[in-house]
Amino acid sequence: MAVPSHELKLQSVAFSHNGSIPRLYTCEGEDINPPLEIGNVPEQAKTLALIMEDPDAPHGTFDHWLVWNIFPNEVISELSVPGVSGTNSFGRTGYGGPCPPAGTHRYYLRAYALDTELTLPFGSDKKSLLRAMEGHILASGELMGTYTKSSKLAV
Repeated sequence: MAVPSHELKLQSVAFSHNGSIPRLYTCEGEDINPPLEIGNVPEQAKTLALIMEDPDAPHGTFDHWLVWNIFPNEVISELSVPGVSGTNSFGRTGYGGPCPPAGTHRYYLRAYALDTELTLPFGSDKKSLLRAMEGHILASGELMGTYTKSSKLAV
C-alpha cells in the first residue's frame, strides 16, 4: 500500500515542536502524559499508534510511551489511557515522563495512522509493535520536545 503524500499533524497545547516539555509531564512533576492532538488523519485509517522515545539516553534509545489501537481523530487528554499500552523502558505499561540523568534530552513523540486494528497483546514491547505495524502505516508525524532535569534534583 502506498504511503499518502501528506503527514499526520501531531501537536500539543502544552508545548510546541522543539519546545521545552513542561515539568508537569516529567518525573519532577506529576509524570502524566501531555495532551495531544493528531490531525490530518487519512480517511482509510482504522487506528493510530503512538511511540515516545529519548534517543539521547546514555545506554541507547529509551522508550517512554507505547500505545496503539487509538481511535482516529481522538483527542488524547492529559492523564489519559488511549488505546492499548505497551511496556516502556521503565519496565511498566503506560506513560513514563522525561527524566534525563544529566543535560538536555530530546523526546520524540511519533504518531502513526494504520489501516488495521493491531492484535498485539497489552504490554508488548516496541520491537513487537514496530513489527505489527509493518505494511500497515498510512501516514506518520512527529512532535519533538526537550527537557532538562533540575540541577538540584539531578543525581
